[in-house]
Amino acid sequence: MSSLSYQHLFQPGTDPAAQPLLLLHGTGGTERDLLPLARTLSPGSSVLSPLGKVSEGGAARFFARLAEGVFDPAEVTRRTHELADFIAAAASHYGFDAGRLVAVGFSNGANIAATLLLLRPESLAGAVLLRSMVVLDQAAAPGSLAGKRALLTNGTVDPIVPPDQPPRLAALLRAGGADVTQQMLRAGHGLTPADMTAAQAWFGK
Repeated sequence: MSSLSYQHLFQPGTDPAAQPLLLLHGTGGTERDLLPLARTLSPGSSVLSPLGKVSEGGAARFFARLAEGVFDPAEVTRRTHELADFIAAAASHYGFDAGRLVAVGFSNGANIAATLLLLRPESLAGAVLLRSMVVLDQAAAPGSLAGKRALLTNGTVDPIVPPDQPPRLAALLRAGGADVTQQMLRAGHGLTPADMTAAQAWFGK
């Protein structure tokens, strides 16, 4: 399957009613990092978890950064389309409904989940964005995210994500009609139990 262009793992679901999950790790992560989180959030879901292709000093990422918080929009756009094409190929190959797919992404993974919503909205039904920031400063096309949901959880003392970023990203997604829940937690860049609580509540809706 040449079209399955990412190293990845796929686990079939046990509950047909559960939405399939796309897991997107943070910088230096692996395709196994978010499996425990996924199993807690939605135990019966099928799971697709790719490994980022970009190496930053040996640390896997989904797109490059020029410096902390500085990105090349053309490279981000190219990598986002590449991931969207992989998702479509994987849905066909493994037989899950891409129209119901929910991304769960952390840090760099959350950022590419957000750019998927902005650039290839057909790729996702929704997203849990853990420690995301504005990577592409462009609003979603009007109506492109109607019926889609997103949860943004960020830390109040995150040294990587400036405090103005989460509300800006939320606004970019809402411009497309997305139903966005944005929560600021007493946390840094690492995940806390409060993130899990917020994500479970969001999934339960």
